[in-house]
This record gives sequence, structure tokens and C-alpha cells, in this order.
Amino acid sequence: MNKIPVWIDTDTGVDDAVALVTASTLKEINIEGVSAVAGNTSLENAFRNARDVLSLVGRKDVKVYAGADKPLFIDLFTAEYVHGSNGLGGAQIPLSDAPKEEKKAWDALYEKAKELNGELIVIPVGPLTNIAIAIAKHPDIINYIRELNIMGGALIGGNVTPCAEFNIYTDPQAAETVFRSGIKINMFGLDVTHKAYLDDADIDEIRSYDNPVSKLFVDSNHLLYDYREKLHWKGVCEHDCCPLIYTVHPDWFEGQKCGIYVETQGTITFGKTVSDLWTDFKFEDRHCTAFLNVDREKFVGRIKEAYRSF
Repeated sequence: MNKIPVWIDTDTGVDDAVALVTASTLKEINIEGVSAVAGNTSLENAFRNARDVLSLVGRKDVKVYAGADKPLFIDLFTAEYVHGSNGLGGAQIPLSDAPKEEKKAWDALYEKAKELNGELIVIPVGPLTNIAIAIAKHPDIINYIRELNIMGGALIGGNVTPCAEFNIYTDPQAAETVFRSGIKINMFGLDVTHKAYLDDADIDEIRSYDNPVSKLFVDSNHLLYDYREKLHWKGVCEHDCCPLIYTVHPDWFEGQKCGIYVETQGTITFGKTVSDLWTDFKFEDRHCTAFLNVDREKFVGRIKEAYRSF
């Protein structure tokens, strides 16, 4: 079987860690590289966490590259209220002893995309700063990325403001650069990720696996339990696993083709992903599919399978 080459760009927080754990067990993909970006937590934390999680799951062979430590034009806004001061909800795992890569994330991504000659799928699950810099510095990268499977945005509502989702709100100028780039984009916003949750029974089952990786899950998610209660969610949403699992199981998701414009000037609407889905007006040359539904049972089953395997 030919494996799907993927690159994961992450602001390694709690749900990013779940995505990395799950990715490490997906036999259908080959992780060509991982890049870290500031978002959920600082770049220093995100870089360290990505390395440490990959080490924990036995994937020290995957190279991790540090990228942007702040958004393009605005101050960094982090989410310690969910991800804790270290990005992993305070959970402690052994430090990776893998060699540290010195190359910048956007250069490493460009080189890998060009090497694979248009076959690389990029999965950004944090702010899009690294991807925007790659496009600005290496404009021909748009010819070498097969598609971007992005966690970010929302057609309806938000989770930072009434209009904006965190990853887009944190660097909307970068997001707008990416959405207007012409690269094929699959957007997994809150419309679908709020349906991709683990309920109490699912969490209890993962806890029962009683291995170092399931312990990380339990220890890192405690702030999310309180946040979930505050917002009356049905469970703990695994936002960042959506674009990852879609990459190998696209039939588990339902979406609609549309154009997406990112609001970079408003106050109340700052960071909103504006869709032309339900209007006659269409944004030209914006090739996006916004996903709205997921087969939760199959989705959750794949995450459990990953944690059970350790």
C-alpha cells in the first residue's frame, strides 16, 4: 500500500497531542515532518511538546521544526485556560533526546513539498502563521502542496468571540493569506469539530488502558473537563484529529464546497471565516470544502484504537 505523505503543523496543546498520538498509529500515512507554531501555547512549549509526544509514542525518527513565535502582525494570544502553562494541561512526560532540528519550519516544509512533487498533504492544526510565511517566502510552494486539511474557522459562531474560532482569530492575516493562495483547502471548523467529541464513557475507557500514553491523555485534559462543563458540551472535543482522520477516512465526513474569506479588519467580526455557501455571491478562486458532519462513532473508535495500541 502506498502511504499518504503528510506534514503536521501544530501549536502542540492538549488536542494536538491527541492528533500526534493518533497519527503515529495510522498505517495509511507517512509523517514526513512536523512543524511547531505559537498559538495554544508559546513556540518554545509547542516545539518541546511535539518532540516529547513523538518520543513517547516511539517516533523520534519524525523531525520537528520550530516556526513562528508570534502572529504576523498582532500580539500572540494563547489559551492557557484550556492547555495550561506548559501546553499539556500541566501533564509531565519525559523529554525527547532526539537531535534538535535547526532549519526553520517554512523552509523545511517547502523542501519536503518540492521533494514530493505535489503529493504532500499538509495538516495545520494551529494558527496558519507558518504556512503563510512559507507561501510568502516560497511562492511556488502552492504548486507542491496537494491539499491543506485545516483545523480552524467556523461557518457559524466561534469559541473566542461570537464570530471567531481560536486558530483563525490568533492570526487572521496569516489565515487570509492561506485561503486566498489557490491551494485546495479542506476546512474543519467548529461546525464539525464540536460533533467530534469523546464522552465520559469514552474517556473512562481510554483511562482503563493504563499505559503511559493514556495517562498523558487523562492528565492533560483536566482543564478541558471544567471548560466543557462551563460551555455545556457533550464531551471533550478532539478538534485536531478531524483533519488528520479525514486524510485516511474521508468518507466519515460530510462537507460543502464554498469560498472562505477571513475578516482581518473588523472588531466584533475580527477573525471570522466568512463563507459564500448560502448566498448567490461567490468568492472567486477560493477552493475550499467546509466540513459540517462526522460519523462520531467511527471517529471515536479510531482514536480509542490508537490509545489502546500502546
